[in-house]
Amino acid sequence: MMAFDPPQSDPTPYFDLVRGNLATELLAVGVIHLNVPSRLVLGEKPSGELRTELGLSLRAWVVLGTALKAMNILKEDANQMVSLTPEGMEFLTEGEFDMKGYIGLIAETPGVLGLLERLLVNAPAANRANEGDAFIFREGKSSAMDSGDSARRLTLALSGRARICGAQVAKVLVAKGCKRILDVGGGSGLYAVALLLADPDLRVTVFDRPEVLRLAGEFGLKYGVSRRLDLVSGDMFQDPIPMGHDGVLLSNILHDWDIPECSSLLKKLNGAVPKGSPLWIHDVFLNDSLDGPLALALYSAALFSLTEGRAYSASEYRNMLLESGYEDHPTIVPTGVHCGILASHSV
Repeated sequence: MMAFDPPQSDPTPYFDLVRGNLATELLAVGVIHLNVPSRLVLGEKPSGELRTELGLSLRAWVVLGTALKAMNILKEDANQMVSLTPEGMEFLTEGEFDMKGYIGLIAETPGVLGLLERLLVNAPAANRANEGDAFIFREGKSSAMDSGDSARRLTLALSGRARICGAQVAKVLVAKGCKRILDVGGGSGLYAVALLLADPDLRVTVFDRPEVLRLAGEFGLKYGVSRRLDLVSGDMFQDPIPMGHDGVLLSNILHDWDIPECSSLLKKLNGAVPKGSPLWIHDVFLNDSLDGPLALALYSAALFSLTEGRAYSASEYRNMLLESGYEDHPTIVPTGVHCGILASHSV
């Protein structure tokens, strides 16, 4: 078997640079186009009232509001009252040090206008080359994940993170002693490969779209684990969940969907495994107060632009889990590039 070691250095700064443009775009949308600071110049407002004034859905407001709080423009108290920070008041409202004109220099760029439109309509951007939605599949909609060339390109684009985090994910999961793990939306199969290399007695099933599974099969062959790697094609929302597993991995899956879809999937998975089986959410986690960190607020905006989801906090995930019949553990184990594992089990 080939080794599946983690990288020798930290690639997180490169991931952050990929999403860095979204800081500029969120700033210009919030300050110039939606003019959030001027709406708070007379004092604090309830979060829901401000969101209504802006004409934003809850999902869009969380994405924008989290970023503006992470940028130290807004603050929100325990009663969900939103106000300007002293810096936001000094530099982003009319006055001697008003710098909105400077921010306005980039307000009409395509990236800013595109993000503004997506926030207002609460929908992801159309994928280039008319491939359909990039990272999501929904019955009745065109998806790039159902086209051979685009499915391969997009899956490979995401596989770098799996290769970076895979060894640490495997270290956490194999310690639980499961014999057969279901990797839902497992994409390239690299997390499954890491698990199989870490535990020679384990079997893993990758459940994903048929075109995506072609790549998972190739990686299974490359790393010599094909005999213990099962590939099952299906739609996790529409098709039956493969049975016979005693653990479930959701790695960077739930952030593609809004809360109702996440809860629906969690309930469905709960009914497909024995009681007490572990479920692991491997993802990034916003602060529970939804005020950062900035790097993850930008990632959340990227997810909003490409999918029907966003980044969630650990508290939000725990609420989904509890409502779907799971119990959770308070510890999040970091795995790299801002990701970590939140463990739970069915009850």
